[in-house]
Amino acid sequence: MNTQLCVTRRDLLRTSGGALVGLVLAESLLAGRARAWAGEAPEELAPLNRFPRMMQEYLVRRVRGAEALANKARAALKTKADAEKYVESVRRRIRESFGPEPERTPLNPRVTGTVEHDAYTIEKVIFESRPGMLVTANLYIPKGRPFPLPGVVGTCGHSDNGKAEAAYQSFSQALARQGYVVLIYDPIGQGERLQYVNEKLGSRIGVGVYEHLYAGNQQMLVGEFFGSWRAWDGIRALDYLLARKEVDPKHIGVTGNSGGGTMTTWLCGVERRWTMAAPSCFVTTFRRNAENEIPADTEQCPPRALALGLDHSDFLAAMAPDPVIILGKEKDYFDARGVEESYQRLKRLYALLGAEDEIATFSGPTYHGYTQENREAMYRWFNRATGISGAQSEPELTIEKDETLFCTPKGQVAELESQTVFSFTKAKAETLRKGRAKFEDDAIVKKVAEVLKLPAVVPAPEFRILRNLRSRKYPKPHAVTYAVETEPGIQALATLLCDEHHTSRPPRLGKRAVLYVSHLSADAELRDEPLVKELLAAEPGAPLFACDVRGIGESMPDTCGENQFFNRYGSDYFGAVHSLMLDDPMPAQRTRDLLGVLEWLAAYGYEEVHLAAKGWGAIPATFAALASPRVVQVTLKNALSAYSAIAESEDYAWPVSSFVPNVLAHFDLPDCYGWLKEHKLLRQIAPCGPNDAPA
Repeated sequence: MNTQLCVTRRDLLRTSGGALVGLVLAESLLAGRARAWAGEAPEELAPLNRFPRMMQEYLVRRVRGAEALANKARAALKTKADAEKYVESVRRRIRESFGPEPERTPLNPRVTGTVEHDAYTIEKVIFESRPGMLVTANLYIPKGRPFPLPGVVGTCGHSDNGKAEAAYQSFSQALARQGYVVLIYDPIGQGERLQYVNEKLGSRIGVGVYEHLYAGNQQMLVGEFFGSWRAWDGIRALDYLLARKEVDPKHIGVTGNSGGGTMTTWLCGVERRWTMAAPSCFVTTFRRNAENEIPADTEQCPPRALALGLDHSDFLAAMAPDPVIILGKEKDYFDARGVEESYQRLKRLYALLGAEDEIATFSGPTYHGYTQENREAMYRWFNRATGISGAQSEPELTIEKDETLFCTPKGQVAELESQTVFSFTKAKAETLRKGRAKFEDDAIVKKVAEVLKLPAVVPAPEFRILRNLRSRKYPKPHAVTYAVETEPGIQALATLLCDEHHTSRPPRLGKRAVLYVSHLSADAELRDEPLVKELLAAEPGAPLFACDVRGIGESMPDTCGENQFFNRYGSDYFGAVHSLMLDDPMPAQRTRDLLGVLEWLAAYGYEEVHLAAKGWGAIPATFAALASPRVVQVTLKNALSAYSAIAESEDYAWPVSSFVPNVLAHFDLPDCYGWLKEHKLLRQIAPCGPNDAPA
C-alpha cells in the first residue's frame, strides 16, 4: 500500500477528525483479515503492526514513575512548615511550566450594550487581554443590593457558543441573583472568539477542541504554551472585574466546567488573588488520564508538568489554605478515582496547614457537565466562604438567545479585526528567525544534542528476532525483522531484505549498509516506495534495513478509540503531548531509536551507513545524522523544509509528534541541512512545506 505524504490539510479535514489515512489503513487491515478467514488469496497486504500497544504501555510506565516520585515527596510532609514549603514549591514549579507572565498592557475595555432583568443587569464587555486581542465577556451585576459585592470569574467549557451556553448562563444568573458580580468570558476558539474564520463567520477548522489544537500545537515551536495564553485571558478578566467599583476584592472566586474546569484549576495555580475556587469535571490525575487513554487539549497538557512532579491537585494546592471544592461526576469520562485521590492529597495538605475544613469534594450522580446538582454545590461553597445567605437550590432562570448576549455586531471579534493567536505566533517566529546567529563549524551538532538531550554514548542494544511471515511481496525474496530494544519497553523494528533465507542474527556482509526510515510503515513502503527501489538499485552490494521508529508502522498505536491514529485528537497526538509533559518530545525519542539502531548495526560490522528517510521519518533521521559518526550519506525525501515555515503559516498539516518545543529559539531544520550539505552528505528529494505540499 502506498500512502502518499503530500496531501493537503483540507483533504484530511473532509473526513471525521482528519482520519483519512487511518481509515484507509484500517479498512485494508479488516479486508485482509476477512479474506484470510475465508481462505481467499489477499488482494492487498495490510501493513504489519505487531506492537500496537507498545507506546501506550511505555507512556503509562513513565507517567506512573513520575507520580510515584511526586507521591513520595508529598508523603514526606509532616509539619505545617513542610506544607507551607510545599505550597511555595508547587507555585514555583507551576510558573516554571507555564513560563513568565506577559506584560500587562491596557485593557481598553468598552461596554457595547446591556440586557436588563428584574434582579440583575448584563453588560456586554469587550477588553484586550493582549494588544489588539479582543476578549468578549458578559458582566452580570445584581440589582437592589449594596455594593461592593463578591465577584466571580466564570470560565467556559467546550461549548461552541462559549459564554452563551445554557449551563454557563445558568450559574452566572444564579450567582447574580444571590448577590455576586459575575464576569464570564469567551475562550479562544469558541463563542465570539473564533480564530480561523470563514466567509460566513464560522470556523474553517472546527470550533473548540480543533481550534485549540491547531493554534496551540503551532505555538510550541516558538516556546509558548496555549494553556498560559488561556489562563492569561482569565487573569485579565480578573483585572477587569477588580477594576469595577461593584466588586469586593476580599471575596473573589473562580469556577468553570470541563475545559472551564481546566482553566479554573490552572488559574488557581498561576494567580494569587482568588479567595475561593470550584473546578468542575476536570480534576483527576495525569496517571488516570494516561491509563484510560483520555486525550486532552493542548492547553490541558502543561509543558514538563510530569517531569516537574506536578499533578492536577498541585494547581489547587497553590491556593492553600483558601477554600476549594472539587466537583466531579460519577458517570464522567474523567476517572472518579482520580477525583478522590486528588481530594485526599489536598485534605492531608490542608490539615497540616490547620485548614482541613477549607477543602471539599462533591460528585454529582449524572454525566459530564455543569448540571444543576454541581452548580448548587458550588453556590453552597461560595456562600459559605463569603457569608452570603443564598438559596440552597437554584433560583428560576431565563436562558437568553446567543444573539442577545453578543458583544460584537455579528457575533465574531474577527469583524472588529482582532489579533489572533497565530498572528502572535508568526510575529515571534519571524523575530526568532531574524535573531538566530549563523552556526559555525560543528556548533549545530552540539546544539541539536543539547536541545534534544541526546546521550553522549549509546550502547549497542539487545534485540529480538521475529518469526518470519509469509511473503510480504518485498523487492527481495526473503526478509527478517529484528525488534531492537532501544530502551526498556521500546522496540524499533528493523527489517533486513535478504537474497537468501536467514533467521538468525544479522549477517556480516561488509562495512556499509543502507538504513531506510519509514514515513508511516516500513512494511508498506518496502513494497511500494520508489525511494526503496532506487536505494536497492544504487547500492546492490549493501544490505538494506527498513526501520520503523517508535509509534510508527509496527508500533503504530491502536489506542484512544478505534482507528484514531490520524485523528487530530487521536493516539499519535496523545503520545506526543504526554511526552511533552515528561519533558521528552517525540522527535528526541525517535532520534534515540535511530542512534540505537545505528549502534546495533555497528556491532555487526556496519560502521558506514547510508541513512535514508521519508516524510515524518526524515526529522529524526536528520537529527541522528548529525549525532552519529556512523552516518556517511543521507537521503531525505519529503522532509519538512523548516519549522519556521509551519510557525509562520496560518495553515499547516504536520503533526505535533514532529515538533520540538521552543526549537526556533535555538535552531531550525535548514541549519541541520546546511551542516550535512557542507560535509557533502545530503541529498534532498521534493522537500515539503507546512501543508505537506512539495516546497
